[in-house]
Amino acid sequence: MQHALADAGLTASDIDGLVTFTMDTSSEIAVARELGVPELRFFSRINYGGGAACGTIQQAAMAVATGVADVVVAYRGFNERSGNRFGQFSTAVAQQVNTNGLDNAWTYPFGLGTPAATVAMQARRYMHEYGATSEDFGRVAVADRRHAATNPNAFFHGKPITLDDHQASRMIVDPLHLLDCCQESDGAVALVVVSAERARDLPQTPAIISAAAQGSGRDQFVMTSYYRDDIGIPEMGVVGRELWRQSGLTPDDMPMAILYDHFTPYVLMQLEELGFCGRGEAPGFIADGAIEVGGRLPLNTHGGQLGEAYIHGMNGIAEGVRQIRGTSVNPVDLSASPHVLVTAGTGVPTSGLILSR
Repeated sequence: MQHALADAGLTASDIDGLVTFTMDTSSEIAVARELGVPELRFFSRINYGGGAACGTIQQAAMAVATGVADVVVAYRGFNERSGNRFGQFSTAVAQQVNTNGLDNAWTYPFGLGTPAATVAMQARRYMHEYGATSEDFGRVAVADRRHAATNPNAFFHGKPITLDDHQASRMIVDPLHLLDCCQESDGAVALVVVSAERARDLPQTPAIISAAAQGSGRDQFVMTSYYRDDIGIPEMGVVGRELWRQSGLTPDDMPMAILYDHFTPYVLMQLEELGFCGRGEAPGFIADGAIEVGGRLPLNTHGGQLGEAYIHGMNGIAEGVRQIRGTSVNPVDLSASPHVLVTAGTGVPTSGLILSR
């Protein structure tokens, strides 16, 4: 957080608002104490795991826009490589004292108790409905790792993969291979939100929040929405329609995107829900390097959560800001349309942003 403040030309004494995830283990008051923030006028937490990422920025922006706070920092910290391993079976998820725990209690006793397992259910249905293959999922991993390979801050810097590597990686939960699954990371991200007027006096080129949305679909569960007619991720469709409505933009106006990639199949489903292609058309859309830098829609130019780090999507928002500033290690030409779409976690109630120059 100190690095984010220094980058913005601000100090801890300027902060009067904090936003994070309900899952974050660092309370707002503890962060304020450690940083030396004198007073907080606003604090908020967003539920549903990775689906909260862009929602934290929406909350911060609404607080600033309404005058509730002047400088709001959205943050998320993890020690899941050396501490709590999110990818493992955890009975605590089914023992939460809330309705999310109650919902999980229907599936966990039967072994459906890891993120990979819940995603595999939808991935297999997607393959059945539309003829998608494991190789189609693998192309997402290849693109992410290509971008991570040139990012010095990525865990997999200098370590690109091929589609053959993806196919040879061990099976985790059929049809998901190891390289379909994001890594577990130690790290943290902080993002500073101020008014456009204040940003003009600060040292960095600001990323303007052109649209910010949250979304939940019909008959929504957390990672196990298997009982609705649409086995896809309609909650992302809710987010997409709202982003296009707020901004007046369309998918054709997006020269790139940062799509939440904790598991590769959900990247394909997001492209369809957001309107970049029709239902079942994502495998063809991403073929022939289309989602790599130089392709028609570069995705996850930092390496994504598969290649850079898994910080619940907050690092994807940071990459969107770097692209707007022109400081990404894998820059995309935004001169004709200076906008970047960023999405949050999929399979859960979720959120999204359009950042603009």
